[in-house]
Amino acid sequence: MNRPPRWMAPLFAVLGAGTVPWTVYLSLTLPDHARTHNYRLAWVGFDVMLIVAMLLTAYLAWRGRPLAGQAAGCTATMLVVDAWFDVTTSGRPDVGVALLLAALVELPLAALCGWIALLVQRAAQNSATGAG
Repeated sequence: MNRPPRWMAPLFAVLGAGTVPWTVYLSLTLPDHARTHNYRLAWVGFDVMLIVAMLLTAYLAWRGRPLAGQAAGCTATMLVVDAWFDVTTSGRPDVGVALLLAALVELPLAALCGWIALLVQRAAQNSATGAG
């Protein structure tokens, strides 16, 4: 079984810990409200990337490629991020719809993608060890 490189854990521990002061700084200095340029481009662009991730996951699964698990994990992450920003950036009249979509579509689909990623990972491990 392939293991992650030894340097990976300390690197990400330092990156995670190093991001804490930046996040605290942002929480104290960012405005509560902001008008932004390219708002539509940001949302549509993210949704296009999400579509690409879902289609890539489908293609890799259809072809029986082990990378389908990693694509499903990426898709899960993007769905959680999409749900978060849909809910937190929605105005009063739209927040209910955003919450419903997050609870009934995006988060359950993210959980399904995460489960698929785990299944593919386990299958790859079993195949590598001859246990499958």
